[in-house]
Amino acid sequence: MKPDLFSPLTVGRLDLPNRIIMAPLTRNRAAEGNVPQAMNVEYYRQRATAGLIITEATQISPQGVGYPATPGIHSEAQVAGWQNVTRAVHEHGGRIFLQLWHVGRISHPSLQPDAALPVAPSAIRPAGEAFTYTGMQAFVTPRALGEDEIPVIVEQYAQATRNAIEAGFDGVEIHAANGYLIDQFLRDGTNHRTDAYGGTQDKRARFLQEVTTAVCGVIGGDRVGVRLSPENSFNDIQDSSPQETFNHAAGLLGGFGLAYLHVVESDMISGKRSLEYGQIRAAFGGNYMANCNYDLARAQQAIQSGAADMVSFGTLYIANPDLVERFRKGAALNTPDPDTFYGGDEHGYTDYPFLGQ
Repeated sequence: MKPDLFSPLTVGRLDLPNRIIMAPLTRNRAAEGNVPQAMNVEYYRQRATAGLIITEATQISPQGVGYPATPGIHSEAQVAGWQNVTRAVHEHGGRIFLQLWHVGRISHPSLQPDAALPVAPSAIRPAGEAFTYTGMQAFVTPRALGEDEIPVIVEQYAQATRNAIEAGFDGVEIHAANGYLIDQFLRDGTNHRTDAYGGTQDKRARFLQEVTTAVCGVIGGDRVGVRLSPENSFNDIQDSSPQETFNHAAGLLGGFGLAYLHVVESDMISGKRSLEYGQIRAAFGGNYMANCNYDLARAQQAIQSGAADMVSFGTLYIANPDLVERFRKGAALNTPDPDTFYGGDEHGYTDYPFLGQ
């Protein structure tokens, strides 16, 4: 009998009761100091029936911050805040990974320590605007990282992983997607370096490889996932040969014994889907999590055809904390309110009704 969304699956050290995954979702509701607070605890607790929760992107250092009110995992207060989240999720039978984040050039001096320039593989200014505490402001030209600075950031990923263990997470996901720092290194549109971290596919993937090595060295590959977005142009990013670039990256990651590879399978901006994702899945060779605008029917087809082992859902999980039950029963879904996606209070965050309410 073929598996479906409701079939159990072993992912690294975890036994998932279903293959319906809560995707990482930035909601901009951390307290002062980028600390998870009580309403964050309730938000994740409500969604504990997911096969796996992947948290919102969480910065590994003050330099990694790119948006207001996003949580971190680099201070004692942040670790303590996340401990409340993981405790609540585990008490309700759930499993939860922390997504590790450094935004690179997608920041603004007003969000950086000492109003410094954001950093990037190369000093290339992204088109668009940064979301800051005083409103939208034009992106600035970032500072290119020195080769001697890169190991410092790699160690920050390792320390963030140690902190995640202390906070009680079941594992971590390395955010290498959506135009943030690792993605900036991977793609030739943002990486014009001529040193050991730029030029060939191998060199552009070196930072990803070093981060993954460091994180797996702390927690074990079977407690690590990685997220990629091969053709996503979000945050003004592009690559001249995305199929080849990400086939190579997936093959590299396949050697780490990871829990899974999480792939955004289209352009979030245009909706375009032109790559052969089966090639990326085959190059990786392990558990494959698909993402991007899946509904129940498409997700079931992906699992049953073998195109994916799991499917992660974003917007649907914002509005439907009991998404697993609604899918199982074929019940109607709540309608999400985009006006409450980013920032605010409990409204549009923890007040979506469950079935029967």
